[in-house]
Amino acid sequence: MEIIPLSFPLNGLSMLSLDKPLSIAIGHFDGVHRGHQNVIRQAVNEAKGSDMLSAVLTFDPHPKEVLGQGEQYYRCLTPLDAKTALFAELGVDLVFIMRFDTEFASVSPERFVAEVLRTLRAKHVVVGFDFNFGHKGLGNSEALMKLGQPDISVEVIEPLYENGIKVSSTYIREALEQGEIELAERLLGRPYEVIGSVVHGDKRGRTIGFPTANLQITAPYITPRLGVYAVTAWVDGKAYSGVLNYGLKPTFNKDGLQPVMEAHLFDFNSDIYDEQLRLQFISFIRSEKKFESITELIEQISTDSRQAKEILGYTD
Repeated sequence: MEIIPLSFPLNGLSMLSLDKPLSIAIGHFDGVHRGHQNVIRQAVNEAKGSDMLSAVLTFDPHPKEVLGQGEQYYRCLTPLDAKTALFAELGVDLVFIMRFDTEFASVSPERFVAEVLRTLRAKHVVVGFDFNFGHKGLGNSEALMKLGQPDISVEVIEPLYENGIKVSSTYIREALEQGEIELAERLLGRPYEVIGSVVHGDKRGRTIGFPTANLQITAPYITPRLGVYAVTAWVDGKAYSGVLNYGLKPTFNKDGLQPVMEAHLFDFNSDIYDEQLRLQFISFIRSEKKFESITELIEQISTDSRQAKEILGYTD
């Protein structure tokens, strides 16, 4: 899969060798959840059946962040690298990453079709049912169909529902904030995960028999509710079961600190400082709490570990 950065206007695109027209899915696709996957797979399937290249046109940063419609959009379910990796898994040939800035935000729907889609040789476009584009979001799927005539066909994918609620990035964010990890996994079609580097902590865990890997996440991820989780950690391509505390460590720390992620991996004792760790949240176990003594804390960690092992099907 080839990744091609773009900025508007698309100057110098003649250097791009597109020897076939495109079947292209358009969207921000934060999370690349099951609804997004339906849109992208349809573009891929159409390309395979019509001698086209499959493509995704996505935007970075989030349009709502640039337009000042919510600081929360700075944080994401899938950073750009993770998102493009998921596109590759879906069989996409090309990914165009359009820089979303104030100049691009001012482009009319007519110019978007004429100067972006036709320049990219789009022949078939696939969008979600709530797709909007162009200045102030004035364009919708019906406008896209009209403006694409006669050379660009447009396919609109209907929404996907889970328990009567539309699968959406917003719904997934809300599930994570409530600690509803299994729901988030059903909506995504995979466990929710973050990637970070293992950093030095206060090394208190090893003194009480539960050494931990302290994870410093490397992108502005949406993080779940504070608490204790059953997790799977991937190190050098190998999976390890574990229990994670994501919180402020109230037993030891005073107010005002930033929450930290500390994972105790079962039967794991390698030195992985400064290495990358991929952490998948599997199930919420309990809220974080303050303990009156170290003994009480150790007993609770033992209980949490047993529960995590049961959830994960781990056997010693």
